[in-house]
Amino acid sequence: MRSINLFFQVTTKFLFLIHLLTVGLVHAEAKQVVNVAYFTQEQKVPPQLSNLDAFIKDKGVLGMQLAIDDNNTTGQFTGQQYVLKNFTVPLDGNVVEVFNKDIGDQYAFVVVNLPADALNKVADLPAAKQKMLFDAATIDDALRNEQCRNNVLHLLPNRAMRADTLAQYMMKKRWNKWFLVIGPEPEDRMFADAIKRSAKRFGMKIVEEKNWEHTYDARRTAQSDVAVFTQINDDYDVLVVADEQGLFGEYLEYRTWNARPVIGTQGLIATSWHRTHDQWGATQIQNRFKDLAGRWMEEQDYAAYMAVRAIGEAATRTKSNDVNKVRDYMLSDAFALQGYKGNPLSFRSWDHQLRQPVLLAAPRSLVAVAPIEGFLHPKTELDTLGYDQPESTCKWSQ
Repeated sequence: MRSINLFFQVTTKFLFLIHLLTVGLVHAEAKQVVNVAYFTQEQKVPPQLSNLDAFIKDKGVLGMQLAIDDNNTTGQFTGQQYVLKNFTVPLDGNVVEVFNKDIGDQYAFVVVNLPADALNKVADLPAAKQKMLFDAATIDDALRNEQCRNNVLHLLPNRAMRADTLAQYMMKKRWNKWFLVIGPEPEDRMFADAIKRSAKRFGMKIVEEKNWEHTYDARRTAQSDVAVFTQINDDYDVLVVADEQGLFGEYLEYRTWNARPVIGTQGLIATSWHRTHDQWGATQIQNRFKDLAGRWMEEQDYAAYMAVRAIGEAATRTKSNDVNKVRDYMLSDAFALQGYKGNPLSFRSWDHQLRQPVLLAAPRSLVAVAPIEGFLHPKTELDTLGYDQPESTCKWSQ
């Protein structure tokens, strides 16, 4: 009798294990798949301005890969699987043709690493109307205002947010008199416009404005010419430089006529991510990215990482891969994304800009994190940076 009972017990346990295995296989086969595309174009290698900073051609995609791994770790428990596919347009290729051919109707979630004009061309395509496009590259204020698109969400802080970050810290330090130096490129003028907006917004005074028009090699003549260039009649507290290409800004520090700090695109900068950032778990993500990529995480890597993590967070909460459900949740007040910067991140409903703390960093140290303490807002202090809802001119043109 004991042998018969033992036989039945073993048989029952065996059948139960078979049942668990079968259920597990069925569950694995029934995983909800979330397809994410990465869409970019090859970049022309710019002239090397410094031997210290090598050109990085793969900014963005490795951040996405790290986020896909994180999403799939969570997906093991939620029954979801995230799949990444990369699409790179050749240098002389047509982004519209490649998007229509390769993205088409197959991908509802697309992380885009393109310049502003190419981004809007893609966003205006009929094939893109019902998609969610995550802008991981641009910082243009116009794309969040008069040129906004309803199907685009922006991950990087725009120029207005960066300029407001600098202004808040300068206001705290009571460095209210600014000397503004503007480079020759259109992007430099855009940054200068953002600086002027912030100066007016926070009560700063631009005592002098000069255009940098020298065409010679700044490295050879900076010692003498920068001193002459920065010798102005009015006194000032800080020199604000608008040089997004890095053509001359690095040569202003320690060479000005008066001993003054340099801020803006060089010196003390406002950025969404920096290698010196080590708070709120940032060290962990910094090390993980460095193990994966063999280099420091750049801003575009962080933006692409947060785009995929946002998709994962919304898909997990809604238990869906439907683009409309994910979109509605992502743009709702319930959405909160952890971004290793202290405060939860979320998207502004009026311009689809990711609201986030902005880092103030020197080359080898983190100086502060904005919003600076004391700047208040009725909804969230994060909306003290950039265009608040009453200031927005976005009308959702498509």
